[in-house]
Amino acid sequence: MQKPELLDFSQERIKVLHYTWIAFFITFYVWFNFAPLTTTMLKNADWLTPEHIKILLISNVALTIPARIAVGALIDRFGPRVVFSGLMVTMAIPTFLFAFGNTFMQLLISRLVLGSIGAGFVIGIRMVAQWFPPKMVGRAEGFYAGWGNFGSAWAAMTLPWIALTVFQEWFGTGADSWRWALFINGLVCFVYGIAYYFLVKDMPEGKKFVGMKKAEPMTVSSYGDLVQYVVWSVPLVGALGVLAWRLSTVKVDGVPIYDQTVLYIIYAVLAVILVGHIGKVLHVNLPILKAGVPEKEKYHWGSVAALNSTYFANFGSELAVVSMLPMFFETVFKNLADSSGNYVMTATFAGLIASSFAFVNLFARPLGGLLSDKMSNRKRVMLIYMLGIAIGYFFMGNIAKYDVVDGNGVQQIVPMFDGMWWLVVSVVITIVCSIFVQGAEGATFAIIPLIKKNMTGQIAGMAGAYGNVGAVIYLVLFSLVDAKTFFYVNSAGAFISFIFCWFMLEEPKGSFAEE
Repeated sequence: MQKPELLDFSQERIKVLHYTWIAFFITFYVWFNFAPLTTTMLKNADWLTPEHIKILLISNVALTIPARIAVGALIDRFGPRVVFSGLMVTMAIPTFLFAFGNTFMQLLISRLVLGSIGAGFVIGIRMVAQWFPPKMVGRAEGFYAGWGNFGSAWAAMTLPWIALTVFQEWFGTGADSWRWALFINGLVCFVYGIAYYFLVKDMPEGKKFVGMKKAEPMTVSSYGDLVQYVVWSVPLVGALGVLAWRLSTVKVDGVPIYDQTVLYIIYAVLAVILVGHIGKVLHVNLPILKAGVPEKEKYHWGSVAALNSTYFANFGSELAVVSMLPMFFETVFKNLADSSGNYVMTATFAGLIASSFAFVNLFARPLGGLLSDKMSNRKRVMLIYMLGIAIGYFFMGNIAKYDVVDGNGVQQIVPMFDGMWWLVVSVVITIVCSIFVQGAEGATFAIIPLIKKNMTGQIAGMAGAYGNVGAVIYLVLFSLVDAKTFFYVNSAGAFISFIFCWFMLEEPKGSFAEE
């Protein structure tokens, strides 16, 4: 009987696929090690406040934006193996610093730096694209991304148990239990980062990786594409400006983190970076356009823009939802009791329930890639998924309803209906919505490697960065609105992307080629 191809380890490409998804899994396991431990940290670190937690959640996804752009260029220049290994080893350091930080500023700085580990996703996209033909790239990328994304669910499922049971109960570390759980988390990343370098190679036997001579902006095919490229570059820097503004509103011991003068300096630096980037884009592209782009080098930049929007709406919302979902379930269902009158919603249980949103990555994202491979039209698959996300988030917005305003003027939200059955229904709604979210991500990256092969790293880097732009925008909005409104915002974002893709996305040429 023939083995399923994904278990046929006699094929080197299958081994590379597995080694690479494990690397991606570990980066997400580290990247999302914070959200499942937020309530534990609040209980054991009396200098932390819920406002601090929200800011740390936003900071966790901020620098992933420039990191994904930079890493996308680096892998097109140096190859994915050395970049992936270097990223994992380097990012273990801020993980250790965050684990043993004793002030909010220490946590904030280490969290900002640690957000760069989210760029690991882009590296594997290029690695997998180099080992699989177009007709299989959707399912291979979906499998890689689906199992890798499961790292966030694994963090939600295991880290509270490691902290509270292993370290607090078994080893007696007391209030520092969460710190040691994070330390082990970072140690795994450091060790596998070294191992990955020796486990894989960049290209199949007989082929040589030819990197770009230097890391530069993307080249485009027309003046219209150049305008689009410039316009779509602005939000990549603008999202960092939004984050800078939000951080300026946070106070530590009654004093803002930084004053308006520092904020304006940050704005000025970001403006210089944006102008410098646009200048570089024009410097690289104008001579090429003036000379004329050969027909075989042309590609449709509108598809890049469309997939930027889909990843903003699907992966961006996923990062935001995964960050807030444990606290959402723990807060909304805090008064839910079993037949004996015992409250059922603990931090560990909330983490397990919330992990269902990311857990379905194991099959939903590969399914999105597989459907994109198997259906005759990749664009149609993309559109169906984006519409499904919009509907799914609308239903998640109806898991809870508004209740009384408490003594602090905070609008309370409670379950839409009473009883354990509604918790079960709420979990089902969450899982179904997640199936569309993860499937849309798989469908997005089933198209990206087919737009222009030798620029896959940069295109994936830009789309990936837009996922984090979405996460920053959604998390900033979450810090300003209640959770119910937040889900409606996610729904609206997905529907806008659906409309945009309808008009802008084109079916790539050679989408189903054998080689």
